Amino acid sequence: MILTGLINIFLSIFDIEQLIRYGGMLAMFLVVYGTTGLFFCFFLPTGAVLFTAGILVASGDLHYNIFVVIGLLVLASILGNITGYWFGWKAGPLLYNRPDSRFFKQHHLRTAEAFYNKHGWLALTMGLYLPIVRTFAPVVAGMVRLNFKRFLILVTSGSALWISSFVAAGYFIGSRPFLKPWLKYIVIFFLLLVTIPLILWTRKELRKLHRENKLKN
Repeated sequence: MILTGLINIFLSIFDIEQLIRYGGMLAMFLVVYGTTGLFFCFFLPTGAVLFTAGILVASGDLHYNIFVVIGLLVLASILGNITGYWFGWKAGPLLYNRPDSRFFKQHHLRTAEAFYNKHGWLALTMGLYLPIVRTFAPVVAGMVRLNFKRFLILVTSGSALWISSFVAAGYFIGSRPFLKPWLKYIVIFFLLLVTIPLILWTRKELRKLHRENKLKN
């Protein structure tokens, strides 16, 4: 009952299917770009958008070729990451003096920075699967002046893996009509299955890093 209630709340806040049906490719492109390039868009349900896009392509409700969808969304992710990197390069240090607001929290930035400092390449590749890290990691990369060529290689490979895995998984599920009545539950289950292990591992690493810093001080 509790899980069902949480799912219904989630779906009532973000009607992903309607967003994609009426917004089409442009809406999906902007969601991916925003969540990877604009720090105030960290809350967008990008994973659900990607997975649902694959489902709708498979069912014929979204009239795009699956490879076109993946290609354009990978491009959106790369452009978003470049935007975040540029922002970090130019104005990143100012974020540390920025007060908390509805769309910005200092601890989100600190979390991404700690994860990046410990696992730089992982933050820009597998970190795309983590809502907070995917938004702030490119900002941190810009702040520390990571070589842009290396940055571009990492975010391109990470974006290709992240986007294709979510969209392809949705496409696989959507191509099986008998699962249609259960789609909204499958979307939530898939997101939890993918992100919870990464979140738990990241939390463990951050706690370990916190203990190391306390010992140094």
